[in-house]
Amino acid sequence: MKYSRLLFGLLVVVIALWVLVGEQMAGASANAFVNARVVTVRSDVAGQVDMPARSLGARVAQGEVLASVTDPLVDTIRLNDLLMERSFLEAEQARLAERHDTAKATAARLEDRSAAYAAARIADISARLDHARIRLAFLMGQVPAGTVAASEGGAAAMARATPNLAVDQARELVEVLEIALRAARAGVFLGDGYNDAPHSEQRALDLDDDIATLEAARTEAAARHAALETRIAHERRHVNGLTGGELYANADSLFWEVLAADGIFVQRGDPILRLVDCTSQMVSVSVSETVYNDLRPGQEAEFRAMGASRVFPATVSRLAGNGAATVYQTLAVAPSQDHLERYDVTLLVPGLAEDPDLNCAIGRTGRAFFDRRPLDWVRAWWP
Repeated sequence: MKYSRLLFGLLVVVIALWVLVGEQMAGASANAFVNARVVTVRSDVAGQVDMPARSLGARVAQGEVLASVTDPLVDTIRLNDLLMERSFLEAEQARLAERHDTAKATAARLEDRSAAYAAARIADISARLDHARIRLAFLMGQVPAGTVAASEGGAAAMARATPNLAVDQARELVEVLEIALRAARAGVFLGDGYNDAPHSEQRALDLDDDIATLEAARTEAAARHAALETRIAHERRHVNGLTGGELYANADSLFWEVLAADGIFVQRGDPILRLVDCTSQMVSVSVSETVYNDLRPGQEAEFRAMGASRVFPATVSRLAGNGAATVYQTLAVAPSQDHLERYDVTLLVPGLAEDPDLNCAIGRTGRAFFDRRPLDWVRAWWP
């Protein structure tokens, strides 16, 4: 019984020593802290800074306005010239449109007058032709007695009947009137051997030419107006770019450092402020030379923040070596001298972004582990 207790005690001591030695001998970092890249926001124009009050370290959402830089003295002469040219062109378009509408209305009235003239002229020629045919029939003796008596006075007119010359003249008049009637019905009015179109029709034809010319001018003016609008839009963007405007956060960030005070005048490209890009957070680690030489990029690791029990899976991203001060020039937190005397390692820990307490907790310290430890099963069971 005594030997059993002794053996059990020795076993407990051995296990305890194994746990202690295993925990201490496991590859671990000397120190580790959450870090992230710093973004410098610069002015895109020369102008005056207007920056709302905001505490350092405050969280900034993506798209949030950080500050504005405006230049009230930007040169707008070219834009004003283009706007004036557009006003002149719009006045010209209005004048052409008014002339076009007036010409169309006048042409419509002239067409109505021409149609009325044609109808009256056809009626006139038809009446003259009817009477000419009656006279021709009378001269040729083909008219009934009642008709002759009513038109020429009966037997007395028959006694005064003209010889063949009168018949020929009457026949000629009938043929001429028939030709004139056919031409009039076709829209051509004959008179003295030339095309005697009415003045209203001739004027309407001239107006048709004027309307076609005005439509071409309006099309040209519309094309010029479209080209001018394009030039104005381009110049407006140019002026707006020179005038300045608001500066926005391009990602969820921390308001880290103010480089230009509110109300001062800055030049184009001058730094205004710095932000910590929370989407680029990482863990900066320093390890001993022995541990460092066993690490490889892409190797799995673990990170646990101080004061927290949760262990986050991590991946080795960068091995910067000893005295790696230059790699921290674009990061939020610079390393201590003790850190630089060891070997620098960068870990990617995606799980930090999912933890509301550790997401973008810049400067939060902890420890990183690169080997399996005896009590990992306890940590997995007791988070």
